[in-house]
Amino acid sequence: MNREKLIIELENIQQQGITIYFDGEKSTPENVTENLCVQEELSYMRDYVYDEGVLKELHFDKVKNR
Repeated sequence: MNREKLIIELENIQQQGITIYFDGEKSTPENVTENLCVQEELSYMRDYVYDEGVLKELHFDKVKNR
């Protein structure tokens, strides 16, 4: 995973007023990037939350392996 590219992407998203969550908790681009890079053996899915067609939240949720 390209750490620098991800943090820039998430900072741009946050600057647009979009709230970022990681595992159900409000988070920061730095925290999300750090967690995703450290926990490479786990899978996370992006969940985009829209309100009347406008992106309001970006969630990173752990994908449970069966």
